[in-house]
Amino acid sequence: MQAVEIYDTTLRDGSQGEGISFSVEDKIKIALKLDRMGFHYIEGGWPGSNPKDMEFFRKIAQQPLKNSRITAFGSTRRPGGKAGEDPNLKSILAAGVQVATLVGKTWDFHVTHALNTTLEENLAMIRESVAFLRSKGLQVIYDAEHFFDGLKANPEYALATLEAAAGGGAGTLVLCDTNGGSLPEEIREAVVLAGKKFSVPLGIHCHNDGDLAVANSITAVLAGAAHVQGTVNGYGERCGNANLCSVVPNLVFKCGVETIPTENLRKLTELSRYVSEVANMHPVSSMPFVGASAFAHKGGIHVSAIVKSPHTYEHIDPELVGNRRRVLVSELSGLSNLLYKYRELNLDLELQKEENRELLERIKEMENQGYQFEGAEGSFELLLRKLKTGYREPFKLENLRVIIEMSEDKPAYTQSVIKMSVGDKVVHTAAEGNGPVNALDNALRKALDRFYPCIRNMQLSDYKVRVLDEKDGTGAQVRVLIETGDGERSWGTVGVSENIIEASWKALIDSIAYGLLKNKEGSRPGEG
Repeated sequence: MQAVEIYDTTLRDGSQGEGISFSVEDKIKIALKLDRMGFHYIEGGWPGSNPKDMEFFRKIAQQPLKNSRITAFGSTRRPGGKAGEDPNLKSILAAGVQVATLVGKTWDFHVTHALNTTLEENLAMIRESVAFLRSKGLQVIYDAEHFFDGLKANPEYALATLEAAAGGGAGTLVLCDTNGGSLPEEIREAVVLAGKKFSVPLGIHCHNDGDLAVANSITAVLAGAAHVQGTVNGYGERCGNANLCSVVPNLVFKCGVETIPTENLRKLTELSRYVSEVANMHPVSSMPFVGASAFAHKGGIHVSAIVKSPHTYEHIDPELVGNRRRVLVSELSGLSNLLYKYRELNLDLELQKEENRELLERIKEMENQGYQFEGAEGSFELLLRKLKTGYREPFKLENLRVIIEMSEDKPAYTQSVIKMSVGDKVVHTAAEGNGPVNALDNALRKALDRFYPCIRNMQLSDYKVRVLDEKDGTGAQVRVLIETGDGERSWGTVGVSENIIEASWKALIDSIAYGLLKNKEGSRPGEG
């Protein structure tokens, strides 16, 4: 079986993505996750570029890693200088790592126009820089920047740069599609060519500007590459890097290639969402393998088929990558969708077939009015459970009032006054907020806190308002979608009304009720 090294550069190349900035502690947390996944290399950063990366190398050295080798990134020596005196190379040594990744120019155009030096000097820079780090006992991975563009422009020179790196002692020659514009066939031909000329193992590093980084990485492996670089979730500059959350499972399950331990792939979805959380980026639901929609089924015909055999509409078992199958209920649903949800939620509903159809029609009518249950499975489950004998509402609204005061010279003031019953007790309270929804949320939590302490862990993570009938202007129907999380799971709820406060309230109370349903404390009220 072919074996391939997985090299993660989320902490360096991934952090160059727009909107992403990792603290030192963020990088430590992610590195530990990557190590537990079994990635072979973790590129920690460029110690010569900023103090934060050097601090990371100092702190990660204190962590007992089990599977991964930390690498420091840097460039070849400066033109006209000496490798032993180069600040960048000295900073790599100061980082205390055993593996260094050096990037060098491969494209003659970059040598003459970006470095402003000669082609001969660039070859010396590559060879001497690699040799210097090797003389200090470091393993050196050489990143041939713009290799595929350089090969097209001047194939003899591009290959000469690889020869210089190999001559200096590089242990891996990584072919980089830095501009991300190469096609799979171009990648294949180049890897085969380089493989015939060099006995040193080849690697691949692809950017996603042509939306082909994953395909190009897999193509390179099938052509002989034994080392793949990429990032979690495909984070990176411009359009990003090759997404390891897609590259790795494709290599393992589709190509029979050995990468990280196969059983660890069951944590892949968790890793993807963890990194997106630390990066403060919303997870992409449509992301292959690990996205929330990757194994979601909506059409009635599809659901009817997967009930008989999941392989009818799924290319792999979602559990292999730690994901799960989801069946959505919408206006496109059939009876199969509804019956699947019953079983998924372990609901023992004694409904005759006709009653099922009536419920389905009711759901479709609600969606026609503006409800959307695809992103609000919390509200949908509550709707089904209310049909089940024994479900008890955890609280009930008696009345509420929202007060907003505004004037020309003062900021708006908002207060919510709420009266609720919880079991046989009635609570009456008020709370302020920076807006009406925030005031409602604060008042609701204040009223319920002593009965259900677990709501302290529930945090609103997203709030969306969609105007459904723009032509009706300010009197239009609106749909409010709320996403809530408790640190372990997240769920969506929905509310629809012509009054945005009422729509928000409906989604808000569903978010709390569903959170209580999934928490043991939600089974009955009690003093906290």
